[in-house]
Amino acid sequence: MADFNQVLTPGDIENGLLNTVVEISEGSSLKIEWDRKRAVFMLDRVEPAIFAKPCNYGFIPQTLDDDGDELDTLIVCHEPLPTGIWLEAKIIGVMNFEDDGEMDHKVVVVPADDRNNGDSIKSLDDLSERWLQKVEHHFTHYKDLKKPGSTKVLGWGNIDDAKKIINECIARYNG
Repeated sequence: MADFNQVLTPGDIENGLLNTVVEISEGSSLKIEWDRKRAVFMLDRVEPAIFAKPCNYGFIPQTLDDDGDELDTLIVCHEPLPTGIWLEAKIIGVMNFEDDGEMDHKVVVVPADDRNNGDSIKSLDDLSERWLQKVEHHFTHYKDLKKPGSTKVLGWGNIDDAKKIINECIARYNG
């Protein structure tokens, strides 16, 4: 397996496109993480099934968020994507998220070429209110059985907010 941080760039952020690598498929309760030191995926833990991921979950190569991990992505797609693939994605917004006192942003993206919906999702406004509520609820409560109250969704940001955070995380990686 290739080291994604060596073979992929973050993408063309200024034009709203990024590269993202899938860690966890939508519907999975397996917490799979990219192990940067070993350049492989690892099963970190098995979550209770009630906390299965409400969408595909990944990371942007060559970035570091405040929590010391690559910047996360929430990948909106009509079906689960397998762990280990990468895709070019279009930035549509960001979920501002705090985990145990550290910022752990989630950049919301869609596949850059989505012929299933005719590339109709261009911003968070194009997602249903119910989708936003489900994602917010998941991230507010997914650690409740282990450490209640340790996670907080601090709101949503637009495409420009997401680009600013991505660029900060690229600078931190290159730091």
